Amino acid sequence: MKTRKPSHSQFVVCVENSEYPASLELHKLYRVMPDEEAALDGDIRVIDESGEDYLYPVEYFVVIKVPRQSALALAKSFDRGVRHAA
Repeated sequence: MKTRKPSHSQFVVCVENSEYPASLELHKLYRVMPDEEAALDGDIRVIDESGEDYLYPVEYFVVIKVPRQSALALAKSFDRGVRHAA
């Protein structure tokens, strides 16, 4: 049985950054990049302060649910931020 791919981006809020204070800001919203293998190891792949995606312990974050339209607007905003950082 195939699992359905989310129809929009997933976002998390950082609740722990003691081991990565330069890479993660407490209480900040981060975009999640799908990584099933990482999830099996208890990690999550997020775009951090460097603008690149890296693995972090999943317990460092809380998943937030946002309405589809809001998720699309956030994803678009994150994409603009990545282009400006390049």
